[in-house]
Amino acid sequence: MWLLSLQGAALGFSAAASPGPFQAYLMSQALQLGWRRAWPAAFAPLLSDGPIIALVVLALTQAPAGLLRGLQVAGGVFLLYLAYSAVKRLRAALPAPASAQQGLLKAVVANVLSPGPWIFWSAVGGPILARAWAESPGHSALFLLGFYGAMVSVLLGLIGLFAASARMGPAFTRALGVISALALAGFGVYQIVAGLSGL
Repeated sequence: MWLLSLQGAALGFSAAASPGPFQAYLMSQALQLGWRRAWPAAFAPLLSDGPIIALVVLALTQAPAGLLRGLQVAGGVFLLYLAYSAVKRLRAALPAPASAQQGLLKAVVANVLSPGPWIFWSAVGGPILARAWAESPGHSALFLLGFYGAMVSVLLGLIGLFAASARMGPAFTRALGVISALALAGFGVYQIVAGLSGL
C-alpha cells in the first residue's frame, strides 16, 4: 500500500527535476518576481492536472490522434509568447508587473498546453492510478499524495534557488533571464515543430 506512495514520490521528484518548459517558466518568474510572488506557480500542477487525469483515465485509449499534436502547437505558441514577454521586460530593464495570481494562471495554462502531463498520465501515471483505483480509492489517493507532495516540494526548492541567484547582481540575473527566455523559446519552437510534423 505504501509502495504506491513511494512510487508516486519518485515519479513526482523525477517530473519536477527534469528540465522542461514549466521549469523554465518558474525560473523566469522567480528571477523577475522573487520567491514570495513566484511560489504560487509551483502549485499549478495541482490545478491543471485534474482535468488531464480525468480525461486520460476515463478515455485512456480513445483520445483523438491529433489531440496531442494540437496541444503541442498551442503550447508552443504560448511558450513563445512567454519568451517574448520575458525578453521585453529584460530590454525595458523594469520589474515584472505580474502579480502572483497572474503568474499562477500563466503557469496553469502553460502546464495544460504542455504535452508533458498528457504523455505522463497517458503512458505512466494513468495506468498506475487506474490499477490503484481498482484496488481501492485510498490506494490511488496515496499515489497522488506521494506524487504531488514530491513534485511541489521540488518545484518550491527550484524557485528558491532561482530567486536566491538573483542576489548575485544585476548582470548575473540578466544572464539567467536571457537563458530562461531562450529556453522558453526553444521549447516553444520544438513543440510547434513536433506538433506540426506529428513527432
